[in-house]
Amino acid sequence: MADLSPLLPAGIYDLLPPEAEREASLVSKLLATLSAHGYERVEPPLVEFEETLLSGAGTAMATATFRMMDPASHRMIGVRADMTTQIARIAATRLGLAPRPLRLSYAGEVLRTRASETSPERQFGQVGAELIGASAVAADVEVIALAAEALSAVGVKELSVDLTLPTLVPSLVAVYGLGEERAAALRQALDHKDAAAVKEAAGERASEFARLLGAAGPAAAALAALDRLGLPHSAAAELRRLAAVQGGLEASMPELKLTVDPVENRGFEYHSGISFAFFSRGGAGLGELGRGGRYEAGEPEMAEAATGFTFYTDRLLATLSEPRPRPRLLLPLGTDRAVAAALREAGWITLAALEPAKDWRGEARRLRCLYLLEDGVPVKIDA
Repeated sequence: MADLSPLLPAGIYDLLPPEAEREASLVSKLLATLSAHGYERVEPPLVEFEETLLSGAGTAMATATFRMMDPASHRMIGVRADMTTQIARIAATRLGLAPRPLRLSYAGEVLRTRASETSPERQFGQVGAELIGASAVAADVEVIALAAEALSAVGVKELSVDLTLPTLVPSLVAVYGLGEERAAALRQALDHKDAAAVKEAAGERASEFARLLGAAGPAAAALAALDRLGLPHSAAAELRRLAAVQGGLEASMPELKLTVDPVENRGFEYHSGISFAFFSRGGAGLGELGRGGRYEAGEPEMAEAATGFTFYTDRLLATLSEPRPRPRLLLPLGTDRAVAAALREAGWITLAALEPAKDWRGEARRLRCLYLLEDGVPVKIDA
């Protein structure tokens, strides 16, 4: 077989049958759940002018964005690396006068300049929802519960939600007056859960950050441990909100497993409040199925409170069991169209022969059909 590896860049893949159809079905089911909760679909473009695509929260995606010169306008454009910031732009401009809160959903492909630590793909599908113009705890509860419902609807088992506060550590760094260099080292140590490096970077505040690092775990126990830390007022206020979100989720979805990691920040750089990631305990090693959280939508001077989530379709497909394929049935040349339509209505996938064949059963095998229509009746053939 010819070596096809040079045909596509690293991290870029073709999606072939039956995976392409599985992905289309998955996207349709996810969007159906979002639509049922009033999240209306929008479709942003694949490319935008650089100054809008990378403004506001989009600055966090600058290094991941492919950029080029637009030959029509002679301005720099970027290929979207994430769709959340595009939805924020649409909300602030095209839907600027729409009543708030604004509930929007989306689906599409994104492209990134480099792969992540957990996934080799640079192009992949996203499906998500954004709730814009709502700052209440109820908004955080709604989007997390909605995401959990959508994942359950497509068959994700043993779903777990990891809650985090990406603004907590920066708040403590500011209160404790740690220098910029020490703060960067501390942030890296906390992200890698390196207790020794945390102790070295935090200096005289080592015990506080060590206990913060050790507080991660099941939500109820983690929040109790964090409450005992006696954190400064600004940090304590964030923890109270986190506790309120946890309480709201336990009341609305008591079966949902919740954990808390108060120091996780990687991938949440533009988030401004409670954030979260979704995992399947039945899909070990596949990483996050999606993530989201609170952020400021729009330019700083006109920013709106927002929260939302994004699912990664490639990881969802890898997590979910493959559905039982619909049977493929070969229709010999000349089969009545009404008969063929009735068979499709009954659930068959029909392949109509375009030329005569001496051996119809052999032709069915060649075309990967397990059934052949003989005398108006589907007959299973030998593999």
